[in-house]
Amino acid sequence: MKFVCDGLSLAEAVLKVSKACAVRTTAPIMECIKLTALRDEVSLLATDGELSIRKTVKAEIFEEGEICVPGKLFADFIGKLTGEEVCIATGEKGVEIKYRDAGTFMQSLPAEEFPAINFEIGENSFTMKQSALKKIISETTFCCAQDDSRPVLKGCLMSFGEKLEMVALDGYRLALSSAEILTKTGEMSIICPARTLSEIAKMLEKEDEEITLYTQGGMMLVSGEGTSVVSRLYQGDFIRKENVIPNQFSTVVTVEKNDLIASAERAAILIRGDKNNLVTLTVDGDLVKVTSVSDFGNVDESVKAQAEGVELTISMNAKYLLDALRALDEEKVVISFNGPVSPFILQNADVKDSLYLILPVRNAA
Repeated sequence: MKFVCDGLSLAEAVLKVSKACAVRTTAPIMECIKLTALRDEVSLLATDGELSIRKTVKAEIFEEGEICVPGKLFADFIGKLTGEEVCIATGEKGVEIKYRDAGTFMQSLPAEEFPAINFEIGENSFTMKQSALKKIISETTFCCAQDDSRPVLKGCLMSFGEKLEMVALDGYRLALSSAEILTKTGEMSIICPARTLSEIAKMLEKEDEEITLYTQGGMMLVSGEGTSVVSRLYQGDFIRKENVIPNQFSTVVTVEKNDLIASAERAAILIRGDKNNLVTLTVDGDLVKVTSVSDFGNVDESVKAQAEGVELTISMNAKYLLDALRALDEEKVVISFNGPVSPFILQNADVKDSLYLILPVRNAA
């Protein structure tokens, strides 16, 4: 194998696919990027068994072939050659990388050892605007679980009906968002890993154009702009949102989002590092009081609001509150409560196409 290509294009492709390289594995081949030189382009492919990313770049091919190189080392090295024309060829010692009048060797593994990835996925599909998919991903994935205690919660439940409805939760908070689907084949539900959705979001650079996602046999495929992402889907029972989200409330508050964010951010500063990271909201007439107390001091502020129902005092994790407020995109938000120990929800005041539920924390103080 031997090819010459632009260093910047190659570096960008390597950086993208390296996100799928395995980090902790007993199989060295899973830490590699597979390079395939064919006709007038080079294909780069990486996989960790769950997520696979393939990217193609234009190149001048002198000898077709394929080889596997250490993913992180190759990405770091090529990242330093963005202003060069790079020549890559296989040799007896491994892969030879030449640039200007210099060159280096890097160990390699045979391409035959790399696992086969199926890119022929297309039994079911749905198409939507790139901007709509990117928005719904950003509004939900941050609420997915981070640990492996319940693997299914590391993904988002995607339900395809009249709209795409996406749900994410980690046991302490829940995100629900919906977006318009342009076309689809069949109604179905899948659970897609959050990290896969994050990589898909990075592909969505042309807001007015469409993107199609394909599913088949527990796998999903998305392609566009020379990049293909293939991912395994999670299998299992996802928590039903109907059993979690209340439909009646005893206290409803409408407040300026940016005012509440500013107060909550200041309150969060003094409790930074505390175990529970607690901020307290008190609904009192036409005010919402925002307070926090720690060994370093306390914050006590008030934000103007429109309130209906009973007064209450409720405490919650400051990060969860701020994450939800920042994800909402209207100037005014509505926060609905059912007492100090029941889950509460946050929504835009007008267009309620997204919803955030947060479990409060009992404040011993």
